[in-house]
Amino acid sequence: MTANDNEGRIAAGAAARDLAVLPRSPSEALVPLRPPEPPEREEIDPDPHPFLRMLDGLVTFVFLLACLIVGAYYWIKVKFDQPGPLATSAVVVVPKGEGVSAIAERLQRDGVIADRRVFMTSILYFMYLKGKGTLKAGEYEFPKYATMRQVLDTLVEGKSIEHKVTLAEGLTSYQIVQKLLAHPELKGEIAEIPPEGSLLPDTYKFGRNDTRQDIIERMQAAQQKFLDKVWATRAEDIVVQTPEEALILASIVEKETGRADERRQVAAVFRNRLKNNMRLQSDPTIIYGLAGGKGALDGPIMQEELDRETAYNTYKINGLPPTPIANPGRASIEAVLRPADSKDLYFVADGTGGHVFAATLDEHNKNVFKWRKIEREIRAREAAAKAAQEAAAAAAGEGTAETATTESAAGRPPAEVPPGPGAPVAKSIPGEMAADPITSGAFADPTVLMSPAHPFAVPPEAASGEAVPTPQRNPMR
Repeated sequence: MTANDNEGRIAAGAAARDLAVLPRSPSEALVPLRPPEPPEREEIDPDPHPFLRMLDGLVTFVFLLACLIVGAYYWIKVKFDQPGPLATSAVVVVPKGEGVSAIAERLQRDGVIADRRVFMTSILYFMYLKGKGTLKAGEYEFPKYATMRQVLDTLVEGKSIEHKVTLAEGLTSYQIVQKLLAHPELKGEIAEIPPEGSLLPDTYKFGRNDTRQDIIERMQAAQQKFLDKVWATRAEDIVVQTPEEALILASIVEKETGRADERRQVAAVFRNRLKNNMRLQSDPTIIYGLAGGKGALDGPIMQEELDRETAYNTYKINGLPPTPIANPGRASIEAVLRPADSKDLYFVADGTGGHVFAATLDEHNKNVFKWRKIEREIRAREAAAKAAQEAAAAAAGEGTAETATTESAAGRPPAEVPPGPGAPVAKSIPGEMAADPITSGAFADPTVLMSPAHPFAVPPEAASGEAVPTPQRNPMR
């Protein structure tokens, strides 16, 4: 075969292909060419492996569950943070021992929350998943339109309504118990009157579920804690040897003065007297021995009461009384443990609410004479005020009688008109204040000092303004 033969065959094949693509007729030229047949596909097994079917279903379930959880989460979050149904603020009491479901039902019943189910779901999320505490019992005030978040925060943090009771320094344990029993917001009984001096006076806050015994126990714990703390900082030259003795002396200081700037001075006087083997001669101890801590005397201390033998009469006993005579405050305890640097042995009232101190008996007697003069002036003013009040009352009585006579003559019987709200109430002495009848300050009672048998008695001739002579004896105190 030659090259020319090959070329002829190629040319013939090309011509044949050209002829194949040419339409055989005009109508056939209008028919489109058919596409080639697709290749045959491999048949897929209609029954896959069981594990694959399970895996496919699990993925689908997890996806749907995740969508449901996300949707529920955002729905609950919207409900949890939207304003609540309260139109005004409300107070709700959650009793002790009440469960989560009961608390949610109570809040819904009182109109604090709109849906207890949403609230309980939120509790499960925050308390059990995030560990943010538990719901606390108490008396709670919720503001108007409070959200469930605010309500839950209030219950978890225990932001209950706080009541308070103030128990002043110098009250006896009996008086403190009476105040707690009279408080309307407290409940329960008190097992027994606590030991004198074991309660720390202060303002104590409490919730609705607290009892009176709870307050007593808190006061006792606070007193012991404070005493332990300050006892470690006591001065080296104090005369008390134990914390119990410190409480006894502090209670006397507490009853002797109410002025903060005098407590350390008064404590120094008692320290010096004990160091010199002198009796304390404190008038409040006489009152406690006679009244037993239940109150004050009906009048000033008389000589017979001064001479009466009791375990607390520091005019008769040496050293400290057996127990405190009141419950001292923090300042008086600190004053006893760190008294002032002083050599004073006496003090007496100065007429201004304070005291004047003296290191010698002669100086003290002069101070007593000055106080006697001030006291006479005070009594004179009180007597004049009382006389003026009685005269005004008598004049008012005469005017009432004349009015009654005139009304009777006119045929109208006199009528007694009760005072209206806000009407003034007559006082026995204008400007007089209710107070403990005892004159504040050791060795200061003028009735006692008037007695010739008293070692500090002021002689009658001193009334003329002459110098007060020193008494003939200086007894051991």
